[in-house]
Amino acid sequence: MGEKKKKQQKLKARLPRGFVDRTASDIRASEAMLAGIRSVFELYGFDPVETPMLEYTDALGKFLPDADRPNEGVFSLTDDDEQWMSLRYDLTAPLARHVAENFNDIQLPYRTYRAGWVFRNEKPGPGRFRQFMQFDADTVGAAGVQADAEMCMMMADTMERLGIKRGDYVIRVNNRKVLDGVMEAIGIGGDDHGETRLTVLRAIDKLDKFGPEGVRLLLGAGRKDESGDFTKGAGLDAAAIDRVIAFVEAAGSDGAQTISNLEGVVAGDSARGTEGIAELAQIAGLVAAAGYDDGRVKIDPSVVRGLEYYTGPVYEAELLFDVTNEKGQTVQFGSVAGGGRYDGLVSRFMGQPVPATGFSIGVSRLMTALKNLGKLGDDAQEAPVVVCVMDRDIGSMGQYQRFVSQLRAAGIRAEMFQGNPKNFGKQLQYADRRGSPVAIIQGSQERDDGTVQIKDLVEGKRLSGEIVDNAAWRAARPAQVSVPEGDLVAEVRKILDAQAQDREQGQ
Repeated sequence: MGEKKKKQQKLKARLPRGFVDRTASDIRASEAMLAGIRSVFELYGFDPVETPMLEYTDALGKFLPDADRPNEGVFSLTDDDEQWMSLRYDLTAPLARHVAENFNDIQLPYRTYRAGWVFRNEKPGPGRFRQFMQFDADTVGAAGVQADAEMCMMMADTMERLGIKRGDYVIRVNNRKVLDGVMEAIGIGGDDHGETRLTVLRAIDKLDKFGPEGVRLLLGAGRKDESGDFTKGAGLDAAAIDRVIAFVEAAGSDGAQTISNLEGVVAGDSARGTEGIAELAQIAGLVAAAGYDDGRVKIDPSVVRGLEYYTGPVYEAELLFDVTNEKGQTVQFGSVAGGGRYDGLVSRFMGQPVPATGFSIGVSRLMTALKNLGKLGDDAQEAPVVVCVMDRDIGSMGQYQRFVSQLRAAGIRAEMFQGNPKNFGKQLQYADRRGSPVAIIQGSQERDDGTVQIKDLVEGKRLSGEIVDNAAWRAARPAQVSVPEGDLVAEVRKILDAQAQDREQGQ
């Protein structure tokens, strides 16, 4: 007796952890937002560029090319020549490679923008995905901090172009050189103290979350949270902690006051720190001259930015309105974009200095912010008009297709029903579930008469719940009309315009 054939298991449909499918409404909302961002970047004279999703791993600048499997933080694979490639984890490192590879053909300063997906091989969690979109703008080849000041002003204009009101956001600016100066002043400059400096940066970055006292603990021995978990601190002494806290709390009532406070903290102990303060003063002057010092752009020493390749000014776009977090607490929305100067990133490929500055917008996070403000979703794409299929002979089908073509030629979304046409009720049910505004109906009698029935599905749904007698029916807008075939497009347009007017009036 032969072996019984094993039943084939049905394939299970499942999505990898940390990835999401996007719906039509999500995609349309995203595209509308990206168009708004793009319009500001174009206004500033920036041009688009696109780089591929895969780069050689060593070009990303964060991982060793000779590692056995450089998958820490990125998704990697080997090419047929056994070279490691990785999915990009941001859009800045690929731009640096692109500039270096095409340096002789690029006009400097190179002002460019690009949107694209980036990938992180990290543990996913609530609001933390392995694939997400960024939208970046960069200026390569401009050494002066006027390029950084322009980036900050462009970020402000982008927020307002998307409908975020002045006062609901702020662009905060700091300079890593000033922070480096503070590190030198407290004795943790140089390569030997890299880990300690990183711990200090992480502590400063928690200022909004834990406050000055919580940061003090993280700068010292460490901090225990409410659950009892202990985070080891940087191990600084009391004098060093006082100096770091004085730095992060140096923000004054205006840019001039903040600059003065920073000068007091660095106090000439570091040439690099003094250089950074001078650059901040120049940015503050440029911002004031352009009229952006009205709360839109602000010098703020608490801005850190986590990436190690920043070499000068750093900046963040922070939203100031309140939202309710997953714990039911009222908190400010926080950062939706950030960036800074990265003069060493292109230079890795070139062997010569190539200054650069730029910022990146977190598209998904900014979309969430706009939804909270009611700035997305109000102008959703209208569903298509559905042309029903009553008769299935070639002549009738050709007539239905002609109706669809006429509507599309007039710029009206339309489709001919492609499912099983046996049950007419199923066609109207399909149109209703699609959210279609209008259904077009022509049977043999209408075809002989040269007419077509146009059913206002939105009005019909409303009337079914509101009309109680014949008088009300006569006073209402008719839900279905018969018109000559030649009037099809005009009548559909009339109905769609009436529906749009109802939406504007909140009916």
